Parts: sequence; structure tokens; C-alpha cells
Amino acid sequence: MISNLGLRLKSHFRTRKKYKSYEQQKAIWGFIYVLPWLIGFVSFFVIPLINSFYFSLSKVEMKEGEVRVIFQGLQNYIEAFTIHTSFNRTLVESVLNMAANVPLIIVFSLFVAVILNQEFRGRAFTRAVFFLPVILASGLIASLESSSLIEAVQAERVGSRFINILSSFELERMMLQMGVDEVIVQYLTGAVDRIYEIISQSGVQILIFLAGIQSISPQLYEVAVIEGSSGYETFWKITFPMVSPLILVNVIYTIIDYFASNAMTDLIRETAFNTFNFGLSSAMAWVYFMIISIILVVCTYFISKGVFYQE
Repeated sequence: MISNLGLRLKSHFRTRKKYKSYEQQKAIWGFIYVLPWLIGFVSFFVIPLINSFYFSLSKVEMKEGEVRVIFQGLQNYIEAFTIHTSFNRTLVESVLNMAANVPLIIVFSLFVAVILNQEFRGRAFTRAVFFLPVILASGLIASLESSSLIEAVQAERVGSRFINILSSFELERMMLQMGVDEVIVQYLTGAVDRIYEIISQSGVQILIFLAGIQSISPQLYEVAVIEGSSGYETFWKITFPMVSPLILVNVIYTIIDYFASNAMTDLIRETAFNTFNFGLSSAMAWVYFMIISIILVVCTYFISKGVFYQE
């Protein structure tokens, strides 16, 4: 009897080891997919991150071929906020520009993705056109030292800005005559003036939204057509809820992508390598990093409440 009980216990534990629940399997595979990033982060980023924080609390001097680090507390942070002439202004402008551009990029990307999902002639070419700015912004293309190409691009930008100013002026006049609030008018006309920037930063987001829309089951749209739903109702009842997880992904990606290269990052780089004030530069970078982290946490918290996950 005891031997039978032992065999049952062994078979029970073998079964538990062999068969895992679906949630456990997802957790294991999720950890496996994240593991390369964790290894890279620990190997290449943790030590520089710690050194950067220590530099932000110290005065870094380079004398006689060696680096001297003198601890001085919060002096670099105080200097950044109270003494530096352009840190506060550049930081506020970067955050405000992000708050203005990110919603426009997300809305534009979703709108274009819905259009590109339709059946029409030249659809593949149109998709390539919208993804072309991502290729042109790559390091290889951006490092070309062709003066004629640079002059042509600059001339094209000047001409497009002039056309945008004329079109935004006419749009502003029309909306003000219709009684639209002045704040909304300025926001929309500013979006028209920045249309080149918005399109050039929307390529990856369009692809993500397009992939999400194409993964939606066609049966859902067939049922909607049978029920007599219009295209407007189909979008808000089927397409939008099904791609809502990708809205969260694109918002996070767009915020990080915008903060990765702007006037604030240029200021941090100039402070470090032009004036060789590495302590002040590290303090600026950590303030910038904390603000980005707070913005990401707040956006993730509020957007995730409206995300629909299909089980």
C-alpha cells in the first residue's frame, strides 16, 4: 500500500512538472524573449548608468591624462536649474513639443494605416512612400556628404514651409470665421506647419498599426456588414478597440523616439563635449531621464485603462 502511494506521488509530481498552465508557459516564454535584452542591459548599460549618476554628483576634471572625480553633492543640479541660461527653457520646450506632436503622430499614423489597408491600385507603392522617411533618416543616408543633395533638401524644405504657411493662414482664417476656439485653431494650424516633421516620424507607427489591422479577423467585419453597420461604426466598434493595445505601444515608442533626439539632447551633448563639463551634463541627463520616465509612467497608466485585450 505504501509503495502504491509512493508511485502515485511520483506520477503526480511528474505530471505537474511535465504539464504547465498556459499562464506559466506565457511567463516562461516572455522571460526567454526578454533575456537577451536583460543580458545586454546588465553588460553594457548598468555600469555606465551608475557612473553617470555619480558624475552628476561630482566635479569631473581631466588633468595630466587622468580623470579626477571630486564629490560635491547636488551642486550640478542646482547649477542646471538656477545658473545655466538655457537648460530650463530647452527642457520646457522639449516637453511641450512632445505633448503637441505625439497625439498628431498617433492620429495621423492610425488614419493612414486604415487607408493603406483598403484595396486600391498602387497600394504597395503607397506603403513604401510612407515608410521612405524612416529609410532616409537612417545613419547611412544621413551621413552622406553630398552638398548638392543637402542644398536640394534645404530648398525643398524652405519651399514646403512657405506653402504650409500660406495654407495654414487660410485655414486659420476659415476656422476663426466659423467660431472655432483660438487655442484649437493655433494647434491645428501648427500641425499644418509641422506636417513634414509629422510624416517623417510616422513611418514605424504606420507599419505597426497596419500589421494590427490586418490581424483582425475578417469575420468580424462580415458580421458588421450583415448587421448593417456603416464604415464609421465599424471603425469605432471593431477596428479601434482591436488596435487599442498598439496605440499604447505606439505612444510609448513615439515619446521615446522624440526624446531621443531634440534640442535637449543637443544641449546635453554640447555641455559634455564642447565645454567639457561632464558633471553638469550628467546632471542634465538625469533630470531629463527622470522627466521622461514620469511621462511614460503617466501615459501608460491612463492609456492602459482604455486598452481592450481580446482573450
